[in-house]
Amino acid sequence: MTETAELKLQHYRAGDAPTVDNNRLWPLFGAGWENLGVDGGPIDTPMPTPGPDELLVRHDAVGICFSDVKVLRAGDKHPRIYRNMQEKPVVLGHEVALTVVEVGENLRGQYQPGDRFIVQADIYINGKSYAYGYEIEGGFERYNIIDQRVLNGDDGNYLLPVKPATGYAEVALCEPWACVEASYIVEYRTRWQDGGVVWLVGNGAGVQLGLAAGWRPRKVVLGVADAAFAEQVRSWAKVQGIEVSEADDGATPYDDIVVLGGDAALCEQVFGRLANGGVFNLVLDQPLDRPTAVDIGRMHYDHLSVIGTVASDLSAAYQPVRTQLKAGGKTLLVGVAGPMGQMHLMRALALPGKPGKIVATDLSSARMEPVKRRFVPTAIAHGVELVCISRDELDSDATFLGREKEEGGDHGYDDIVVMAPFASVVEQAWPFAADNCVINVFAGLSRGTTARINLNDVARRGVRYTGTSGSSINDLRTMRDLVESRQLPTNHSVYAIGGIEGVGDGLRAVAEGRYPGKVVIYPNLNKPLPVTPLTDLERVLPTVYTKLDENGMWTREAEDELLRVML
Repeated sequence: MTETAELKLQHYRAGDAPTVDNNRLWPLFGAGWENLGVDGGPIDTPMPTPGPDELLVRHDAVGICFSDVKVLRAGDKHPRIYRNMQEKPVVLGHEVALTVVEVGENLRGQYQPGDRFIVQADIYINGKSYAYGYEIEGGFERYNIIDQRVLNGDDGNYLLPVKPATGYAEVALCEPWACVEASYIVEYRTRWQDGGVVWLVGNGAGVQLGLAAGWRPRKVVLGVADAAFAEQVRSWAKVQGIEVSEADDGATPYDDIVVLGGDAALCEQVFGRLANGGVFNLVLDQPLDRPTAVDIGRMHYDHLSVIGTVASDLSAAYQPVRTQLKAGGKTLLVGVAGPMGQMHLMRALALPGKPGKIVATDLSSARMEPVKRRFVPTAIAHGVELVCISRDELDSDATFLGREKEEGGDHGYDDIVVMAPFASVVEQAWPFAADNCVINVFAGLSRGTTARINLNDVARRGVRYTGTSGSSINDLRTMRDLVESRQLPTNHSVYAIGGIEGVGDGLRAVAEGRYPGKVVIYPNLNKPLPVTPLTDLERVLPTVYTKLDENGMWTREAEDELLRVML
């Protein structure tokens, strides 16, 4: 190591003003790989200059997300893109770590060069999304302008400060990790929505309002056959001043839908009428005769909840839902070998309240091998039994599912997390659920995708389905704190690294599922570095390779050495 290299690193971390004349970036001019960059590579543009209320920032590290691939495939038909991309191209990349290098005159005193931040990508202005890496230029460029949309949006400032010693990659990966964390800290309603609209439908014989008699929706739509229950509702509503309608208008989205009685067809008919954040409650008097087809995509993206009870008190279903993994229990992780699946596994092993046993499954043994290499030693160190099962090592789907069932035992799994984006996988998971199991549908299945689930288990055994997508600024703040306190090692997600020239190949790698972990781009390396798996660093950058940890995972020390060598 030379003194010059160390000084370059020090100046880089300090955010000294750039001396370059040009910015380098990857524009996306529309749908398709042919519209990414110019002649298959990045372009140089004049260095941007911040206005008085703006910041010039340097992108230090950016993770490549499958969401980037979705924009590349959809172009300006993507729901977060509102402009003609041929006229004004998009710059992708929303998993970013950045450093301030120049401050507009009106912001001096609030910011200074060297300040480090991460960005909450979901930025809203007057309720409209201007997401980073979508409508706002993102991380696949060396420098960028941060304007008032980011600094003064609906939720205030979308920049979160980062401590100087924190690594760039581990900070950039807080964004996808926040989506994982958000799926475990969801707060579910334990009553009807205050001021909301409730639909009571079905038989209703023998059912009582119970605690619901103290709840305060704005309106109840009454579509029940039992005259005694209907009169109970009317009397309660009259006393409380709650509007009652005797007929569904066919269009109103309902905050709560309560199906009274075991009618699978009725459940399927009304489920689609839930509003975003809605709760579906099945009050079961007799078992349903078949699994029920529900929109599992909406459950994921629109945060729908499915609850139920066999008690005559319809309010009995509105119990708190356990969202954290059960301490000492059995957890099934389906589709674990991808980047997000590995994050769920890392979280299960790193935080307090660990399961006693984790069964991790994937289709490919080639993708599972790095999981075994990386995480079996960690599991042993933490006293957790980790079992890895690959479909291609078994002779049939039936054998594969049989192994999953066998590992769950007679008890079944206390938690099931589904990362594989297939309705069939969700359907295959629920027979393995223990009593009071939480099934987390994390996979991004599109709205309109139906899966048949056993609502009998929901009502009779307390099985709960949860589904989340995205994250809030509070989730991102939680992840930053966990990283800076070294409780969650986001660096363990890194599988390959590259310089800005590698963005195109990195996107293709993500689209093809080439790597079982994250690709992280360092846009400001001064020497070219194609996308390189960490396992190849021994040959390509041997001094960087020596700074990996004992399991071959990325570290802050390896990142520092990369910058010394490549700046």
